[in-house]
Amino acid sequence: MGYLAVWKVLEEMVTDFRKRRVTVPTGIISDLRHSKTLINVLRSDPSRLETSQRIEEYLRSVESYLVSEGQKKFGKGYVEDWIKRLDEASSKIIEEEEKETRFIPGLPRTQKWIRIEPSDELPIEGLKSLADELNLSYKVQDDGFLLVYGKNGDIKDFVKKMTIRYGFKTRK
Repeated sequence: MGYLAVWKVLEEMVTDFRKRRVTVPTGIISDLRHSKTLINVLRSDPSRLETSQRIEEYLRSVESYLVSEGQKKFGKGYVEDWIKRLDEASSKIIEEEEKETRFIPGLPRTQKWIRIEPSDELPIEGLKSLADELNLSYKVQDDGFLLVYGKNGDIKDFVKKMTIRYGFKTRK
């Protein structure tokens, strides 16, 4: 399944809802963010089967809400168009997905980085100490995210240790 491609379609659908002045619950937005984080985790450690399962749970949750609400508010034709786009996106192969690269001002081009949204499950102090343990640099950004950066292998180790140390709890 092309997780990133599906994620992008769902993100576009949320944006379309907002343009049409339909409120999307914070839980759904949170699930969409969690799925994006886990997609990045899966990239660094594809051997973790439970990560794929959690991504699918989050994406399914977001998709079912958006499709259900879309049909109620905008009708069957609206939903059919989005379902068609989701089907096309889900058939993409993961290796074909483009890597998202963004420019972070002030970071050398040779540095790799990851942005993490601290939460109750991922406390900022714990993330900072883990970054220190691995000799990575970090800074808290204006939007509250923690930017951790350093060598590529060290970033991968950081993500692996972060998932082991904090894990992600599944919702029921």
